[in-house]
Amino acid sequence: MREVRGVSLFERRVGSGPPVVMLHGGPGASHDYLRPGFDRLAQGRELVYYDQRGGGRSPVGRDVPVGWREHVADLDTLREQWGLERLTICGYSWGGLLAMLYSVTHPTRVERLALVSPAPAWREARQEFENTFAQRNLDPALQAERARLRESGLRESDPEAYQRRLFELSVVPYFVDPAKVRELTTFRIVGRTQQEVWSSLGNYDLRPDLARLDVPALVLHGREDVIPYGAAETVAGLLEAEWHLLSPCGHCPHVEQPEAFARTVGGFLYLA
Repeated sequence: MREVRGVSLFERRVGSGPPVVMLHGGPGASHDYLRPGFDRLAQGRELVYYDQRGGGRSPVGRDVPVGWREHVADLDTLREQWGLERLTICGYSWGGLLAMLYSVTHPTRVERLALVSPAPAWREARQEFENTFAQRNLDPALQAERARLRESGLRESDPEAYQRRLFELSVVPYFVDPAKVRELTTFRIVGRTQQEVWSSLGNYDLRPDLARLDVPALVLHGREDVIPYGAAETVAGLLEAEWHLLSPCGHCPHVEQPEAFARTVGGFLYLA
């Protein structure tokens, strides 16, 4: 645990070598569901995971702010505590957007930037994601699976198995192959944190600021991701980044395309 700006943040390190800061998604989740897939990037690197404020093992009181500015300030304070002049960052989903927010706020503090399935960098693209997710969530086959689970009696006979299957069905829209959901480490979202982050962003648009950044970058995205790949491709163009589009692949390349994910992102990180 680290004391950071009045809150306690859980930190975990994997591997050895130059550090890479791993930013999990959510907002309001934890680092756990990145593992074990992201641990494959630890060859020759030390991965520094932490649970962002208001999620996982870094809970905060309801009166503690958890907007995007707090998350960016936490990360810069961590950088100081780690004794690092600049950070190599690997951000996934919301963590990718957090990495972008940090980079445009502290452009001289970023050495290298890897964005994996990044959340959209502007509000309209996020709305497109929300609409697509809602449509996939209403898929008749998925609704039928949920109905079968409710009627199965599993909730009473095996509550742990019931909760696991309930989680799997909640994340199916993020996957190309529904069977792959079984390989994703379970997690939970703290709703208050999620809502406050998105509310604090308002009608955001990072595109002008991203175009001014000068940092080696990589963007990797799944063609079938519920987050439109065009949004990630735009970010790659603005950053003049390496652009990698995986298919078939949804939102979780570390689960759906683990070999290509490790080879592509790992190769980029090892060049530093």
